[in-house]
Amino acid sequence: MESTTSAIVEALTRAIAAHRLLPGAKLAEQKLADHFGVSRTLVRQALFQLAQNRLVKLEPARGAFVAAPTVEEARQVFAVRRMLEAEMARAFAREATPARLKALREHIAQEKAAAEAGDAAARNALLGDFHVRMAELLGNEVLAQILRDLASRSSLVSLMYQRAGAAEHSQQEHVQIVRALAARDEDTAARLMTEHLRHVEESLAFDRPQPTQDIAQALGP
Repeated sequence: MESTTSAIVEALTRAIAAHRLLPGAKLAEQKLADHFGVSRTLVRQALFQLAQNRLVKLEPARGAFVAAPTVEEARQVFAVRRMLEAEMARAFAREATPARLKALREHIAQEKAAAEAGDAAARNALLGDFHVRMAELLGNEVLAQILRDLASRSSLVSLMYQRAGAAEHSQQEHVQIVRALAARDEDTAARLMTEHLRHVEESLAFDRPQPTQDIAQALGP
């Protein structure tokens, strides 16, 4: 039962991170149950877990909706990410190995390939996963889990507020960060990571209208 619930949580989280499930979208329990071939009880458990992670908002008598972060929440998410990820960059630079650097370069190559193929969903998911991948390669699963949650919340923020073209700059900045990591330059790596996250935040247009999307399309093939 737990694995099934986790699979639903993972699928919905991925749909959010890949920009296929948008803020404000209604998550109807029966539609989800039919889609995953499970009971509404399991769906309800998954939605409750997502609500604890701030990715879903549960409203009495109305149901579950993909969360729509406020401007203040958006700023707080990026403030926390800068605090955590600047130090993560320092740690990675200190502990960089050829295998870890190779893994990051392969990830960046996937980002570039997705961008060149015009696959916005894959590109956006990979851009968020880059930060999680750094934590995983450091062997810090606690940090990786925290960054997974923050990356998903950042995806919601970018869906609501990010200007067109910002993702392209993110991929280029990832390349610069990896160069600093390869040089074992802790200060530069931390500075580039901080600037990168600040640039992402600065690309947000907080007067942008809230998008909507049907869940069947978001979770479809």
